[in-house]
Amino acid sequence: MDTRCERAKLFIVTALLIIQGATGAWAQGKKPATLAELASYTGPDREQRLLAGARAEGKVVWYTSLAGSSYKELAKGFETKYPGIKIEAYRGTSTDIMTRLSAEAQAKQILADVLETTVPPLTYLRENKLLLPYTSPFLNKYPASTKESAGRGLVYWAVDRETYSGVGYNTSLIPASAVPKNYSDLLRPELKGKIGFVSNETGTRAVGAMLKVKGEEFLKKLKSQDVSLHPVSGRAMADLVVSGEVPLSPTVFRDHATEVKSKGAPVEWVPMDVVPTNTGGVAIVAQARNPHAATLMADFLLSPEGAKILSDLEYGSPLKPTSYKLWYPEAGMSMAQYDKAMEHWDKLLRELGRK
Repeated sequence: MDTRCERAKLFIVTALLIIQGATGAWAQGKKPATLAELASYTGPDREQRLLAGARAEGKVVWYTSLAGSSYKELAKGFETKYPGIKIEAYRGTSTDIMTRLSAEAQAKQILADVLETTVPPLTYLRENKLLLPYTSPFLNKYPASTKESAGRGLVYWAVDRETYSGVGYNTSLIPASAVPKNYSDLLRPELKGKIGFVSNETGTRAVGAMLKVKGEEFLKKLKSQDVSLHPVSGRAMADLVVSGEVPLSPTVFRDHATEVKSKGAPVEWVPMDVVPTNTGGVAIVAQARNPHAATLMADFLLSPEGAKILSDLEYGSPLKPTSYKLWYPEAGMSMAQYDKAMEHWDKLLRELGRK
């Protein structure tokens, strides 16, 4: 009897071990059946499976708010590495992307597969369940603060690039003795009539930074400097500084200043007390039509190859710490809270340039 019991126990234990082993092998090696499984797959053949599926799909539809040549260089890098997979890129502002994808979802006709845009619209899209939790073999290199956790080791997005807004000035028009080192220095008498802001979101966030550091009383004093407002992009503001139309602006991006300076323009860039920082994150659309290509594209954007392309174009990276204090305006806010804050900052910006 004892022998039969021991044999039965041995049989049960052996059967359980076999089942457990088979289950483990299935979890690591089974072919992902759904988009969610595909995006969270961590098997050693991840890239091979994604590539095979992506080649069958033939393309990936990418929505991005990256400006200039940056998104074209990334697309070129991806298509060079993975021949046979075409990128169909839509480039718009972050608001354009949010509006476009929301309209597609409303019409049940989603075209986008993967996104690269700023955090506020990504927050909105996440709140409306339009983003898919995913993983990537490169995520462990990124600080936790740059990843929007979806639980279970997955993310809704990871930040792949940063742009830093500070003071850009024309070296032919602003003497070294007048160059501001902090926000208080913007009140110097010799800068009166020489300061300009962009009147878009970049200008609004710059005012938010000043408000955070110096308070509303400082903004009232800054108004007496005859500040001008310009309805142009950040890149266009750098050109206005180069031409001398705006001798100095606290709304110039470091990468734009570096770009024009490399071509011989009389421009320098300096950080202030805090540096308003725009971040771009990589996300996968919840109903991507080309899921293999979308996941492969997300991996590429977060890979060392993608990071190098952006670094070569003077974008900042969460993988490269800066020597100045960064400020992320939307950090810790819901979309509704961020909208409310932006509305207040924008009102202060309009008052700043009002005669």
